[in-house]
Amino acid sequence: MPDEEVGQEIDLDEIEEVCSAATPGPWFVRSLDDDYAMNLVAVSTVEDTGQGERWPNFDHREMIAATLVQHPRYVDCADERWDENAAFIAMAREAVPQLVKEIKRLRRLLSSAE
Repeated sequence: MPDEEVGQEIDLDEIEEVCSAATPGPWFVRSLDDDYAMNLVAVSTVEDTGQGERWPNFDHREMIAATLVQHPRYVDCADERWDENAAFIAMAREAVPQLVKEIKRLRRLLSSAE
């Protein structure tokens, strides 16, 4: 962490506001196929079926984000961590609000102890 950031308090209210404005969770990783049956890794509001549905046989309105879209190739990270990135995004939907709640609880405890 750069020196200028040390000691700065995180704005938990802003984080809560962003979380509240996002599509409600839970979110899930989906392994799908695009129109040419190439991999499509996405974050979705519904669980993966294990069927690897091929476009257009999945509901695009359930998709939150994509970490790999190969055809046309316009979502693809250089380190090839598509699955890991999708898992992180999906996990963060639940974890970030929980972490904010815990930090606020701990701050209250510290305040009351002082």
